[in-house]
Amino acid sequence: MALIVHKYGGTSMGSTERIRNVARRVAKWARAGHQMVVVPSAMSGETNRLLGLARELAPEAPDTSYSRELDALAATGEQASSALLAIALQSLGQPSVSYAGWQVGIKTNNAYNKARIESIDDARVLADLNAGKVVIITGFQGVDDEGNITTLGRGGSDTSAVAIAVALKAHECLIYTDVDGVYTTDPRVVPEARRLQTVSFEEMLEMASLGSKVLQIRSVEFAGKYKMPMRVLSSFTDWDIDINEEAKSGTLISFEEDENMEKAIVSGIAFNRDEAKVSVLGVPDTPGIAAQILCAVADANIEVDVIIQNISKDGKTDFSFTVHSNDFAKTVELLKSTVVPQLGAQEVTGDAKICKVSIVGIGMRSHVGVASKMFRVLAEEGINIQMISTSEIKTSVVIDEKYMELAVRALHKAFGLDQPAV
Repeated sequence: MALIVHKYGGTSMGSTERIRNVARRVAKWARAGHQMVVVPSAMSGETNRLLGLARELAPEAPDTSYSRELDALAATGEQASSALLAIALQSLGQPSVSYAGWQVGIKTNNAYNKARIESIDDARVLADLNAGKVVIITGFQGVDDEGNITTLGRGGSDTSAVAIAVALKAHECLIYTDVDGVYTTDPRVVPEARRLQTVSFEEMLEMASLGSKVLQIRSVEFAGKYKMPMRVLSSFTDWDIDINEEAKSGTLISFEEDENMEKAIVSGIAFNRDEAKVSVLGVPDTPGIAAQILCAVADANIEVDVIIQNISKDGKTDFSFTVHSNDFAKTVELLKSTVVPQLGAQEVTGDAKICKVSIVGIGMRSHVGVASKMFRVLAEEGINIQMISTSEIKTSVVIDEKYMELAVRALHKAFGLDQPAV
């Protein structure tokens, strides 16, 4: 049969009964003849609990080694869930073994809390698979060249699973979550949202980068780079569902556009509340200003998203960009203390009450007027656009956070995403 990688999120691992059901599902796949590798997240809420304990002891990072210890602490959540799943499988008579990332050579760089996978040693895992064992590997973590435990950031278990699938040359990577696939938008905001049978890699990459919480963007990037088939499906279906039916359920992340794919101009509406806008006002309108501002931000390991620069007036211009809301205060302080004095800027202002709403679809490549329709719909709802960003298959706008749900609902309806695919 095939080598299959399963990834289970924290909600799927949220209790001993849920872990037992995961074990039953995995054992079903193994007994059907598949070689099985499982990448579990920590039990729901466990990572937050652990990091909360750290904040109680040290509300602010006392020194640079703090990040190292946070990674060592946070990694224990996945170690616990992996061991518990191995125990559950063994109780069902299914041979299994659990490993921490460092034990199977998941090597990363040394960027604590945001590490990136550099290589994986597959020898130990393949030996156990060939011996008939289910292999369980902690998600979210690895080890750097100096032997320090590192973590990949929130949602990092998705990336772990895809990277492991690539290293093992797996047939497919199945991402089990608490939803049954990828939807046209969040059903909690728009009850009429539809589940997509298939979504292209490019669309999924855009939706993940724009705020969709179904998959971590780095996992999609990894899958796209190595053409690893992915499927998003629910862990809350009955574990004993027919395996052939289960293998075709959820949403397939496709790397080939074919005649069976849904051909909507817009496939989904993504949104992100975790945005903040920073503006540097009255900077000299001279070559290199943007580089000086953004290089300073990048050197502080802060990611920038939407960027806009106003037209020059009297030799001065305003430069605005968005960052993750968690980096807002740090960015403003950095600019005030370093960039403003260096450039002679007037001031730094910010707004943490914004959000980003985006339309995504490969059909936008061949249709004109899509962005203008988006802007018209928002105008009709009285929603002011603060910033705009576009690519070949998406258009994003930054708006006041209080209008987010109204914007998503209006756009979802305007582009016919509440209607069955034809």
